[in-house]
Formats: sequence, C-alpha cells, structure tokens
Amino acid sequence: MPSHSSVTETIATVADSAPSFEQLRDAMLDLSEPVGKRTRAIFYLRSRGGLEDLRVLLAALRNRQDSELMRHELAYVIGQFQMEEACDTLHQVLADATDDGMVRHEAAEALGAIGAAQSLPVLDQFSADPAPEVADTCKLAASLVQYKVAKAKGEIEEGEVDRNPYLSEDPAPAAEKDVPTAELRRVLLDHNGDMFAKYRAMFSLRNRNTEEAALALAEAFDDPNALFKHEVAYVMGQMENPVLVPALKKVLLDETEHRMVRHEAAEALGAIGTTECEEILKQYLKDDVKVVRESCEVALDIMDYWAPAQ
Repeated sequence: MPSHSSVTETIATVADSAPSFEQLRDAMLDLSEPVGKRTRAIFYLRSRGGLEDLRVLLAALRNRQDSELMRHELAYVIGQFQMEEACDTLHQVLADATDDGMVRHEAAEALGAIGAAQSLPVLDQFSADPAPEVADTCKLAASLVQYKVAKAKGEIEEGEVDRNPYLSEDPAPAAEKDVPTAELRRVLLDHNGDMFAKYRAMFSLRNRNTEEAALALAEAFDDPNALFKHEVAYVMGQMENPVLVPALKKVLLDETEHRMVRHEAAEALGAIGTTECEEILKQYLKDDVKVVRESCEVALDIMDYWAPAQ
C-alpha cells in the first residue's frame, strides 16, 4: 500500500501548526518541491480527511509524471480515506498495464481498504496479472472486501481480534486475540499457507509488539513472496521497535531484494529513528534504485522534521 508509508503516518496524529489546505494542495501538486515535503503534505491531507482533500490526492495520483514512490504513497493514503468516490480512479490505475507495478499494487490494496463490493469484479480480473505483486494484491484485496461484506451481513462469527493501536486500515484484520503467539508465528512462516491468514497473523503480531512477536516477524523475511515481505517491513515501521533494526538493515542492504521490500525497509528504519538507522539511511541516499533512494530521503526528512519535538 503501503506503503503504504510507516514513516509518515505519525504526521496524521499531529495537529499543531498544520499548514492550510491551499499550502498542502500547492505543495502536493508541485513536482519541483522536495519529495520529503510533498510526502508530508500527503499525510497532512489524510489527517484532514475531507472530500476536497481526497480530490487533490486523486488528481495527483492521475499524474503519470510524478514518481512511483509518490504515486504509491498517494494510492495508499487514498485507500485510508475509505471513500467509494475514489474507486473509479483506483480501478483505472489498476487496469493500466503500462503503469508502474508498485503503483498498481497500491491501488489494488486501496480498493481492499475501501471495501466496496463494486471493486470485486475488477480485483478478480487482475488476480492473474503478469506482475506478481499486482496479482497477489488483487487476491488479497478481494479476500478483504469479501470479509468486510460478510462481516457487515453478520455472516462471520469470530471472537475478539487483537486490537489495532495504529491509525491504519490494514489489508487484513488481525487474528483473534486468544490465538497464542507461537501459533501466529507458525501461520506467518508457512511459505505455502493462505496469504490472507498469514496477513492476519502478521497484524496480530504487530499489535502485540512484544519481543517474541517482533522476532517472529523478522523471520518472515525468508519468505519468497515480495508482497508479503514488503508488508512485514511496513508493520515493523509501525511498531518502531529497535530490536528489528538488524533485520531491516539486512533487507535494505540486499540489492537483490525486490525494490518495494527495500523501500519499505528504508521507511521503517526512519520510523524507528535511532542514530544507527540514520547512518544506514544516509548510506543509501544514492542507491541505484530510484524508489529506494527516495525512500531514504523521505525517511531522513521525517526524522529531521520531528527531531525538535522528540
């Protein structure tokens, strides 16, 4: 979604001296502005949460001249609004096979977050897309929409799930809170397991955020599925648990890893924000992969932006 960006979500919780709508709109739509400033504008608009804010983000998403990182972040935040008005644009982005795979993946994930039944035929259509990250996301998003629709109809009976302490609409609900952490780890690390179940285990482990849960998530980087690993990195950023720095560092340093996994690892390191994280991120500001170096720039920008308040 992702992306959905773990580093920048903290902006949505801070209201003091927030820029005006006009300032945010202008910064968001001006491609000459620094990527860090524009990313902050995205999440300020999310924190406002109105229809005019959504429409600015939709206009920005439609601009193919923007970077893949920015449009990926835009699609993620659009999904967090959970407004069906966004569906048509997201359908169009997903359906455009010439668009960037990361952007299309995040558009599909956003459709899952919105949870509208009208999106199911589109998600089904692209569940066999040639791009694995797109196909896998469409399957996952369809599962989430079906879950939400069935839940709303009272067709799903389950116990209380692990409470989500984060301000995010996730690609899957957490598992039931009485499931032992060891069982969640088993489900998470099953490379042949159902992806929706693996995601549910992932979000429960995130919500618990114990050392045992965090280290189980670190093991998940051995999974062969890039989409899954990118979400693992994302939730690590939400957790802000320093015990995860070595695992995230290893992912960012691995130049053979999928770019969207490295991108999320960079932003997660920025969210954790230790001195070691800063040093690691600075090393990759000139990475050969654009989305990775821009993610490092955004992560460092956020660390610097909030440093006086820490």
